[in-house]
Amino acid sequence: MRALFIGGTGIISASVSQLAVNRGWNLTLLTRSGKSEFAPEAAHFLKGDIRDEAATAALLRNTHFDVVADFIAFGVPDLERDWRLFRDCTKQFIYISTASAYQKPSSHYLVNEETPLGNPFWQYSRDKIAGEEYLMERYLKESFPVTIVRPSHTYCERKVPVAIHGKKGSWQTLKRMLDHKPVLIHGDGTSFWTMTHSSDFAKGFVGLMGNPHSIGEAVQITSDESMTWNQIYGILADALDVPLEAIHVSSDFLSACSTYDLRGTLLGDKANTLIFDNTKIKRLVPDFHATVGMRDGLTEAVHYMRTHPECQTEDAEFDTWCDQVIAALETATRAVQVSFNIRG
Repeated sequence: MRALFIGGTGIISASVSQLAVNRGWNLTLLTRSGKSEFAPEAAHFLKGDIRDEAATAALLRNTHFDVVADFIAFGVPDLERDWRLFRDCTKQFIYISTASAYQKPSSHYLVNEETPLGNPFWQYSRDKIAGEEYLMERYLKESFPVTIVRPSHTYCERKVPVAIHGKKGSWQTLKRMLDHKPVLIHGDGTSFWTMTHSSDFAKGFVGLMGNPHSIGEAVQITSDESMTWNQIYGILADALDVPLEAIHVSSDFLSACSTYDLRGTLLGDKANTLIFDNTKIKRLVPDFHATVGMRDGLTEAVHYMRTHPECQTEDAEFDTWCDQVIAALETATRAVQVSFNIRG
């Protein structure tokens, strides 16, 4: 069985690539940089930029695949290109959408593939929704063999997942903990969140590859385990062997005060309690089961980042912003206390 991945070396896709090879797939990775240290040795590599459609068409001339998966496609223009490139040379095209496409604000904490799509807070999610609609139209009108996959918050040992971070990733949040500085947690920290280790996501994804029952279907792949954000940050602090000093801040306030896209990533995603009903993926892939618990997975990710200096990218801008938010809250609290003679 032959598969082509566009990408295949990222947070999600590297684990999928490795498992696909382990299960006997003849895997080719098309990337701009060619071979990557995060890709399986047994994979074949093509160096090229999918955004250059003519060059990609020439590179893939006379090739046929059982599965093509584009891990870097976002909106409709990307998928129009993919349809032109792959409509006659694959038996299945897998589009990686997102669980943030589900309606926000959420009308129910439990979501499945029948939950309506709609996210007024995040353009990223709206682009993914439009991509799904385009591909399903191609499936219905042209029999284009599409499968849509909706991951939620998926991570690996190279990326510690946090709710709020700057432009340079999550390390600065860990550094604040190590420096015994308070960290920001949105709301009161009691909303539930689901995180899925990339090795578990890969089991579901590879199980859908070449699976005839998945054609024309949208399928979410997540863990069944959820925790509150207070619990999540508590695990990170335990892994760092430091006490957790948390400052809880309204999601609306954080969004209004931030130059980062917190309106999308918080109001349109992480500020909502979402529990996933994974009945469909378990029906389509009977052996799918997430086995990496959140405590173990998060602890492993913290250890990896602490022992790999290349992952420790400091972010002075984000650090200063956190301090400014905390100072503003303290100033507001003191002003109210003085106005109403409240003893602190």
